[in-house]
Amino acid sequence: MNTTIQFETVQEQHLSSILSIYNYYVVHTTVSFHTEPLSLEQMRTQLMNVPSHYKSYIIRDTEAPADIAGYILVTPHKSKQAYDTTAEVTIYLHPDHTGKGLGSQALRFLEEEASGSGFHVLVATVCTENVNSIRLFERHGYEKCAHFRQIGRKFDRWLDIASYQKIMEE
Repeated sequence: MNTTIQFETVQEQHLSSILSIYNYYVVHTTVSFHTEPLSLEQMRTQLMNVPSHYKSYIIRDTEAPADIAGYILVTPHKSKQAYDTTAEVTIYLHPDHTGKGLGSQALRFLEEEASGSGFHVLVATVCTENVNSIRLFERHGYEKCAHFRQIGRKFDRWLDIASYQKIMEE
């Protein structure tokens, strides 16, 4: 089931909704490796203070346009200059908006935006318990390129992460 969505550049007025979505995953899942909810100021710093070719967008479901269905990010992979053509991609959907095809639509949009901004490689880093994200990235041509075992600890257990990458042009 695909829902029609629109993307808007993240603005200050979106931050509280984004924070609510993110903190849901902090408190209830291993999707995020934060163990404590973020403050509005911490979220502002993460989303609003990045170089201009890195982008953040909210997702609006056109059937419920007043609600933010999620948000997506193209962020720096590493801070050294040689990584400037590589970006990390991230998708967070409001829990009420999962399973509707939004992730695939959002990832296609992110890839177009990243390609248009000159990124050569996109990387997604995922907790290995997050099988839905892993399936999403694999369905869109991302290949597993790293697996870090027991790299994080949350909810009294060790967690692994895996990195997936997609080369945008060869």
